[in-house]
Amino acid sequence: MLGPPGAGKGTQAAFVTEVYGIPQISTGDMLRCAVKAGTPLGLAAKKVMDSGALCSDDIIIDLVLDRLKQPDCAHGYLFDGFPRTIPQADAMKNAGVNLDYVVEVDVDDAEIIKRLSGRRVHPASGRTYHLTFKPPRVPGKDDATGEDLIQRDDDKEETVKKRLEVYHSQTKPLVAYYSKWAASGKPGAPKYVKIAGVGSMDAIRDRIFAALK
Repeated sequence: MLGPPGAGKGTQAAFVTEVYGIPQISTGDMLRCAVKAGTPLGLAAKKVMDSGALCSDDIIIDLVLDRLKQPDCAHGYLFDGFPRTIPQADAMKNAGVNLDYVVEVDVDDAEIIKRLSGRRVHPASGRTYHLTFKPPRVPGKDDATGEDLIQRDDDKEETVKKRLEVYHSQTKPLVAYYSKWAASGKPGAPKYVKIAGVGSMDAIRDRIFAALK
């Protein structure tokens, strides 16, 4: 699942994994777990993530290859927002990690900034809100506890813009990488589909499943 931060890849990935009975592999989730656990990798990753940059390819690739060895990946898996760079894609190809489909969820920058900068989080529970799309009943307060909501550093507008700059310079080239590989018809080449990531969550889901069929 390929697309900019905030395109809804994680939400749509959850639908796909449920239908196909495969695990969702999100490097963001793996990194956040490492950050929460306070591991050396997590502490290093937090510093990078808070700046809006991406973690090094070596760290990410090692995380992913270890994850693929787990039993629940034996019958397939879905990469959510990975690979992010050409070297990561090459590393996966060289490691013999096969992809059946690459699904690009396409959303423009203005919409991404609106989506991400409006997010608010209740730190203790992880409940998320959005100032426009899912506002709390009381502004700035969690519905269940009444405690304060926060805006994560990586959701602040200036950080979102930096994340989009990084996406366009490092990850957007994967569109050409995978579409060219798919068009080659070479053995092991994935199928490549581009889905409009705007509209209702259900409409986007239906577009994806129509393409996968």
